[in-house]
Amino acid sequence: MKEIIRAAIVIGRRDLTAIIFSKAFILFLLGPLFPVIVGVAAGALGGQIKQDSDKPTVGILMSEQDTMRLLAVRSQLAEQVGQGWYPELRSIGKQDEKSGTQPGKSPREYLTDKKNSLVAVVSGSLENPKITATQSEADRNDDEIAMLIGYAKSGQSTQLPKVDMEIVTKSASGAKKGQQVTGQLAQVIMYFLTVLLTGMVLSNLVEEKSNKIIEILAASIPIEAVFVGKLFAMLIMSLIGITIWTGTGISGFALLASSLPLDAIPAPAVGWPVFLILGVVYFTMTYLMLGALFLGIGAMAATVREVQTLSMPVTMVQLIIFFFSAYTVTQLDQPIEQFAAIFPFSSPFAMIARAAQMPTLWHHAVAVIGQAFFTVLLLRIGVHLFKRNVMKSGAGGAKNTAKKRKLFGLIPLPR
Repeated sequence: MKEIIRAAIVIGRRDLTAIIFSKAFILFLLGPLFPVIVGVAAGALGGQIKQDSDKPTVGILMSEQDTMRLLAVRSQLAEQVGQGWYPELRSIGKQDEKSGTQPGKSPREYLTDKKNSLVAVVSGSLENPKITATQSEADRNDDEIAMLIGYAKSGQSTQLPKVDMEIVTKSASGAKKGQQVTGQLAQVIMYFLTVLLTGMVLSNLVEEKSNKIIEILAASIPIEAVFVGKLFAMLIMSLIGITIWTGTGISGFALLASSLPLDAIPAPAVGWPVFLILGVVYFTMTYLMLGALFLGIGAMAATVREVQTLSMPVTMVQLIIFFFSAYTVTQLDQPIEQFAAIFPFSSPFAMIARAAQMPTLWHHAVAVIGQAFFTVLLLRIGVHLFKRNVMKSGAGGAKNTAKKRKLFGLIPLPR
């Protein structure tokens, strides 16, 4: 084991030095410019589509009679003009008809409770209604709510009734949506980074196979060391690039920070320090899993054309997994989201989105252990493919390998 680790460090240092001190490394650092532009455009488009298709939910905190009348009116009008025309209504409590009070949470408390995920709360009575909401949601839904109250009160809405407004700074629904956006952005960044960086492992291996360098290395040191050394060298190089890109991004953001509100970027549920650490961990796991897979593919391919043929299905599956993980962002704690968090290839994407929405940390400890176990399994499979294909030189592959080891003096010649 010590020999393998020592040899892997030598191979890793060799590959890392060759890449970082080359002119191509400058072009590598400029590579993410176009994916970032595409990612920002896709995120803005997805956010707009989500905003257009989102159905806000309004809580009703009235007497049972008023609540039933509002729900019935909303159902009747929605059948006539369409379900998306009016916000969804949900009864969240009963108000005492005599005293006009509600023994429990206030409308503000219901609005800020994340379990309810409400954009507004209607309280009081049909005669004296009151809407509690943020300013943006009040501007968005006040007319529709007033129209429903008018129909429930008099059977017509020729004149909107007077409604008292209570404006709150932040609602639970707004916080939840913001955290979902943070999780989706993290997934997009992780996906583009893995697509950009894992392919370099494959191209590096094919180049050395075509030059027969890989056979010389494999004949000199344990094949496991070649495999692990190359994979971790590329990982370190990727982390160096990510550090430079992150520093550049933070510097650019600092120039605009003075003109942006403090809550312009929704904070994740676990907090920014833990979220960034988890982002690095999950990217590392994703990179190692895909890197091991691509090295196994490279071991089976002899030419660049074969590499493209074999890697295309993996790339398409990777894209499908990303879309699947992005879909589960809004399905927190549902069976499909739990499956995405357990399945190894989608687990890093699903868990980073969960970190943005849930403060629980032990879920991530279990997920990282499972991903590490699967990464080791993929490494072992990749090493097996590496041994079987890279060192195979026709029918006499094993004999040729022995001859090469004798040539390098690694095993004694028979007397």
